[in-house]
Amino acid sequence: MPKITFMGAGSTVFAKNVLGDSMMTPALEESTIALYDIDAARLNESRTMLEAINRNNGSKAHIEAYLGVDQRKEALRGAHYVVNAIQVGGYDPCTITDFEIPKKYGLRQTIADTLGVGGVFRALRTIPVMLDFARDMEEVCPNAWFLNYTNPMAMLTGAMLRMTGIKTVGLCHSVQVCASTLLKELGMDYDDSVQWKIAGINHQAWLLECTRDGVDLYPEIKRRALLYNEGKLDIGTLEERIAHLTRGEDLNEFWLKRLEEDYNTYKTTGKHSDMVRLELMRRFGYYITESSEHNSEYTPWFIKDRYPELIDRFNIPLDEYPRRCIHQIQDWEARGHELTKNPLLSHKRTHEYASYIMEAMETNVPTKIGGNVLNHGLITNLPANACVEVPCLVDSSGIQPTVIGDLPEQCAALNRTNINVQLLTIEAARTLRKEYIYQAVMMDPHAGSELSIDDIVHMCDDLIEAHGHWLPEFH
Repeated sequence: MPKITFMGAGSTVFAKNVLGDSMMTPALEESTIALYDIDAARLNESRTMLEAINRNNGSKAHIEAYLGVDQRKEALRGAHYVVNAIQVGGYDPCTITDFEIPKKYGLRQTIADTLGVGGVFRALRTIPVMLDFARDMEEVCPNAWFLNYTNPMAMLTGAMLRMTGIKTVGLCHSVQVCASTLLKELGMDYDDSVQWKIAGINHQAWLLECTRDGVDLYPEIKRRALLYNEGKLDIGTLEERIAHLTRGEDLNEFWLKRLEEDYNTYKTTGKHSDMVRLELMRRFGYYITESSEHNSEYTPWFIKDRYPELIDRFNIPLDEYPRRCIHQIQDWEARGHELTKNPLLSHKRTHEYASYIMEAMETNVPTKIGGNVLNHGLITNLPANACVEVPCLVDSSGIQPTVIGDLPEQCAALNRTNINVQLLTIEAARTLRKEYIYQAVMMDPHAGSELSIDDIVHMCDDLIEAHGHWLPEFH
């Protein structure tokens, strides 16, 4: 049976999803599971939680834990699959730094983990750590697949694919829920008869096709989307809305509260949480995979000092990621024992791609995923050295990406503005030259539309100094 090594196992909830999924999969249930983290307390919590799930599933898996850099190589030794979910620098201090220093220059952000100055610096402190993983893997598990879940996805996955020999694919949550989320929020039915195709780049991939029984759903989608952004779409009662959006899926208290808040906001103001994406669909013709709060900072049109009214008009949640971090910390302190101290803990397989990839490779029964891979002729009007997100077939031969051809030109054009930042950031990590950091942020659609070149350089210098040892030394 395979060995699955989980890097960043202190991400307890996510470890439960991916490794719980593996334990619920017959082809993987007897795997050796190696947990690795640099935080002893969080590592122990995850181990306790997973051991409970394992016991209640017949104790079929073998679970090991490895703490700290000195044990990293042993955690990786002989692995068949390596799942990456690290966050270098955490919320405090690094995420706080990513938000607070740009604010001093008048640059506001929402999530700051994928693009923009926040995404650039998250990549610069994470790539060196992942390259260390790769060097260890090349020695002790050179044929393992590296399944990357850490953001900024395109920058990190692209760096691994271009700077190491490790077989790598980037995996995001947003692809498999894109079409269903769109249809459900517009009051349309979604089931297995809906067929869709998605391609582009991570967090800005395009729903190129959406059909049911061969009928194009986009005309009705766009009709309803226009009404929804105008506050005129009938979304029923709160109970009906939640039932339609969740379709029986259990949501935690945080997300149920978010749904209720969003419902009440819409009923009272006509605004909702997905206005940016629906506006981009109106202007570009296609829906984008990742959320509106993300996409508001991937473009130059929504968060603008000169037009502060846009924040209210499109219901953009500035500083959203720090709020989520604070909530998650508080929620874990209040409710973490429900996972780590419940001897009857069980698990139901989720929609995360990791276990399905490993299952397909172990059994040679194919599955389809949305994967982040290098653009070797896959999307013909995007750069060849870009990391793109396309449908992929997975079986025991590995991961075979699908050739898409040209994206609609306007979609490719928007993607290229983000790819510019991604490629320059990878170059900064490769060469350790500051000028590439400056250039990456200069080319960022949001920062470049708000700040002067001098301010961008000064802001980057301030961020380099503030991050200190979390970054390699740039020259």
